[in-house]
Amino acid sequence: MLVFILRRLIQAVIVMASVALIAFMLFQYVGDPVYAMLGQDATAEEIAQLRSDLGLDQPFFVQFWYFLVNAMQGQFGVSLRQGVPVSELIAQRFPATLELALVAAALALLVGLPMGVYAALRRGSLMSQAFMTFSLLGVSLPTFFIGILLILVFAVHLGWFPSFGRGPVTDLGWWNTGLLTLQGWHHITLPAITLAIFQLTLIMRLVRAEMLEVLRTDYIKFARARGLHNRAIYFGHALKNTLVPVITITGLQLGGLIAFAIVTETVFQWPGMGLLFINAVTFADVPVMAAYLCLIALIFVVINLIVDLLYFAVDPRLRVDKSSGH
Repeated sequence: MLVFILRRLIQAVIVMASVALIAFMLFQYVGDPVYAMLGQDATAEEIAQLRSDLGLDQPFFVQFWYFLVNAMQGQFGVSLRQGVPVSELIAQRFPATLELALVAAALALLVGLPMGVYAALRRGSLMSQAFMTFSLLGVSLPTFFIGILLILVFAVHLGWFPSFGRGPVTDLGWWNTGLLTLQGWHHITLPAITLAIFQLTLIMRLVRAEMLEVLRTDYIKFARARGLHNRAIYFGHALKNTLVPVITITGLQLGGLIAFAIVTETVFQWPGMGLLFINAVTFADVPVMAAYLCLIALIFVVINLIVDLLYFAVDPRLRVDKSSGH
């Protein structure tokens, strides 16, 4: 186990170093921060002085080394558009994105898993066919269309939920959340459903396919021959082995929800990382773009490590293989 963790950590360091290099290249080839900060009317002396102050007159690898050191401390410079440290912007926006992603992931898992199990165990039923039709719609329809449709029905016509914003938030020290108030839940409902629908249908179809495959294996036939009850076979044996690929998809999708919530946050004007990144791209705010890229890469690396460790808890075959040296 220790060797496995060390190997994954080394891989994580290599990945983060590569992402940091890509993020640093943004500073080199996407616009000029000096002109963005001083404007077009700056004199040559002012430009040279600011380049010296920012260290832009240093060799490439020296600049990259300082960038790595600052990035490990969470420092990515100052936003060229807003004039405040990027770390402050990230601290303000990240709780909203993480809150939205966690609610959407919980919704997708709590709804998609039972739907997938039901669709596998009751393949010919009318409800199972309805679930499969819904999954095709969820996979096919674009996220922005789903969001606009939900706003039109539940916000405009019915007036049940607000159409934009996060609502009132509660400060818990350095963290803020909107899940402690009823208005906060009203504001997050439509964005969370919009973000969760694709993940929900993906999990449902994966669980259905994996469970059908597991139910055809020999050990399930032996369990039936031993006279075990169907509930014990389905939920004690089949579902447990079905969860191995589900954990992989769910873990990766959680990172995807955080990274690709851009469309949902734009549609609902959700004040999170996605909306911040869209504004940064619009105004070529390179420090914010670089910080977003590094943060998302770090999230994926951490989630992948957690998913790999969860394999050992769910699948006993991996523990047997590791202990036997294979």
